[in-house]
Amino acid sequence: MFKSLYTSVVTIVGLCIIATSAYSAEWKFNNGLPEGRGESKQLETFAADVADLTGGSLKIDVFHGGSLNLKDNDVARWLPKGAVEMGLVWANYLGRDVPALNAVMVQGSVGSSDELITALPEIQEIYKEVLGELDIVPAGFMALPILKASIFCREKPVRTLADLKTRKLRVWSNDQVETFTKLGVSAQIVGQNDLYVALQTGVVDCAVYPALFAHTISLQEVTKYASYLYPVAGVPYVLGVSEGAWNGLDDSERSAVTTAAERVWARTNEYSQAEEKENAARQKLSEQGIEFLNEFSDEDRNAFLIAASDTWKSMAEDAGGKAPEYRQRILDVLGR
Repeated sequence: MFKSLYTSVVTIVGLCIIATSAYSAEWKFNNGLPEGRGESKQLETFAADVADLTGGSLKIDVFHGGSLNLKDNDVARWLPKGAVEMGLVWANYLGRDVPALNAVMVQGSVGSSDELITALPEIQEIYKEVLGELDIVPAGFMALPILKASIFCREKPVRTLADLKTRKLRVWSNDQVETFTKLGVSAQIVGQNDLYVALQTGVVDCAVYPALFAHTISLQEVTKYASYLYPVAGVPYVLGVSEGAWNGLDDSERSAVTTAAERVWARTNEYSQAEEKENAARQKLSEQGIEFLNEFSDEDRNAFLIAASDTWKSMAEDAGGKAPEYRQRILDVLGR
């Protein structure tokens, strides 16, 4: 009887071990982007790859759209402390806490997609250096598609900087505020999860937003007009890991995470269909009621790029430390 009882206990313990070892570690990944965005689907694939590559020893749950109430612009505060194990880090949101990183490249600092592609490897190296000092491990990167920033407006059409000076404009980063201020435009930061209501209620009249992603926050429901202004310097997202969580993995698990992240980069760092996707997005938005106006003039677009260049220089100088060095490294790569 004792032997039978002992065997039963051993069997039960063994089954428990098997059951609990299926996912010995469970991580949360904070993703501030809406679930419908292509990047969000890439993160879901990343999580599935990690589970597969680790044989189930590491499970990553991706939480989209700020559902964990962790703000993107606070990522340098909550991620090192381990509020979650992983988070999407985007330099454009770090102007307050990590100004040197935010000044590596700003909106409008490149004039073409070719320049952006040339600068990406150097940008990645700088990010690794800076984030490593913040107890954030850059497990990998996710590239943004080549984007075109348009001005979406709710009531009246805007197709010139002169028109824009009479409107309240939404932007998403400090450098954009500075650049538009230099141009005499009133700009304020509104998070994308608050943008729909801000436009609907008139808190802002217009918003800088890529047409490619406008449908993910239903801009077609709260705006009537759009006009292209400038190419977005789409600096890559970082798949950031809390250093404490990273150190808690074994070598094979860390290798699995970096391998899955490399696959994300390989899938996203591809731009051959950028123009086709942009045109398709505009066509769909047009069918849903948005009128795409003539693009801003060459003169206006050039004025924006000049103002952005001045902003880039001043931001790097104001950030101090290695920020001017980082900016120069990018300029050197671009041959300027």
